[in-house]
Amino acid sequence: MSNAAPKSSGRAAGKRASPSGARSGSGAAKSANGALDFSKEQELHAHREMLLIRRFEEKAGQLYGMGLIGGFCHLYIGQEAVVIGMQMALEQGDQVITGYRDHGHMLACEMDPKGVMAELTGRRGGYSKGKGGSMHMFSVEKNFYGGHGIVGAQVSLGTGLAFANKYRKNGKVALAYFGDGASNQGQVYESFNMAKLWKLPVVYVVENNKYGMGTSLERASSTTNLSQRGASFDIPGEQVDGMDVRAVKAAGDRAVKHAREGKGPYILEMITYRYRGHSMSDPAKYRSKEEVQKMRETHDPIEQVRKRLIEKGWASEDELKAADKDVRDLVNAAAEFATNDPEPDPSELWTDILR
Repeated sequence: MSNAAPKSSGRAAGKRASPSGARSGSGAAKSANGALDFSKEQELHAHREMLLIRRFEEKAGQLYGMGLIGGFCHLYIGQEAVVIGMQMALEQGDQVITGYRDHGHMLACEMDPKGVMAELTGRRGGYSKGKGGSMHMFSVEKNFYGGHGIVGAQVSLGTGLAFANKYRKNGKVALAYFGDGASNQGQVYESFNMAKLWKLPVVYVVENNKYGMGTSLERASSTTNLSQRGASFDIPGEQVDGMDVRAVKAAGDRAVKHAREGKGPYILEMITYRYRGHSMSDPAKYRSKEEVQKMRETHDPIEQVRKRLIEKGWASEDELKAADKDVRDLVNAAAEFATNDPEPDPSELWTDILR
């Protein structure tokens, strides 16, 4: 499919982390859970990026409820620290591939919110010209190699990206995200074996949000420490507090360094939580409202950063409210574009396909 999208992203210039800015800090002091002490620039960067994902997903949920988004729609609300922390550990040119809960990953890779939202609503300006929807869009320019609807399929494809990197000797690392539900898929372990055998530069990021569709991890997996799923292949792994962006960044630094130095694959199990159902059609009756509320009140990834910014005097309540307004304006503009952009011409049914 095409990578077509509006040319202007509307995102603040210079906001993106750089090696000397928001991505630095690997040598900083660490807290009890292995988290780094972020600089002011890093905290502000993480806050804005996570807030963008949160507000975008909330708006996507609204549009779905209005019937403007069809098909499946899997929201990332609650898991924002995982993808932002990992993105802060990458270098320019490193690749990302994931499953169908992919909107947050696209935004973290700096894909245009207008193009992402327009794809959700099936419009010409979407990243796949409105033909892929929520689960099928990508951007080679942003090194995002897709959200994939087949459970676990992206793990093999991400391993292939890492193979290409090693073959080309380009020094790049591939991140392959998958969920706790996909961790029992056979192709995952075939990929692990190949990656270790050939020492491929890949980091497997398991987003363990506790529930694979409607089934808890404990009911579906005989072993629940998913970071050790590569043990029989001699792949190192660790569990990470996926609700703390600093802990994610610290673990990401270690894993990416390991892969980039030619030592082979690494597994990071991010212990995280999704606030919404598996998809928009899921009422999530398999867990209590109290469970979800407790996570929101005690572990919310954005609230943690907001509190630190205020406590350290790095931002005031008014400044953070203004930042939230800027993000909401950006998301509203994306929604406006996505609801007014023309639908694809019927002739597009015959383009971008293999015959």
